[in-house]
Amino acid sequence: MSEPMIPLSIAVLTISDTRNEETDRSGQALVERLTAAGHVLHEKRIVPDDVYRIRAVVAGWIADPETQVILTTGGTGFTGRDSTPEAVSVLLDKQIEGFGELFRHLSWQEIGSSTVQSRCLGGLANATVVFCLPGSTGACRTAWDGILAEQLDSRHKPCNFANLVIPERGQHV
Repeated sequence: MSEPMIPLSIAVLTISDTRNEETDRSGQALVERLTAAGHVLHEKRIVPDDVYRIRAVVAGWIADPETQVILTTGGTGFTGRDSTPEAVSVLLDKQIEGFGELFRHLSWQEIGSSTVQSRCLGGLANATVVFCLPGSTGACRTAWDGILAEQLDSRHKPCNFANLVIPERGQHV
């Protein structure tokens, strides 16, 4: 990779009724990985698992031209308050169908059949790429290391999501 990587502006949202900045290991793992890869943390927040509060934060970031990528962690399971897919899917212009499939394939090797309980998703909205990840730190590492590190790297061939959100690349329309 002889060309330089173009850093992306990435927002991280932890969705949890119990975590705070001191106990949010999943959000912190994402921040550590994205900054180690050369990207810029745009903002990090924690909100309770509430459809409307999640939707408000994600919609605000989608509308913000400075935010190129949104990573959420938490709320993708099947318990009573898990509502991230319901909150975010209606905001997406296009869903990335293969993201959840690939994540569950990678996760299968780590947690077996329990991976079917992950309702993680990805999509595009207003020239912003959005990935909703499970709340476990291991799942966040799996998603970043196995998918996102390459797909958010502007040098990755034959294609990547970075080039869809970098305006000067001309592919974001």
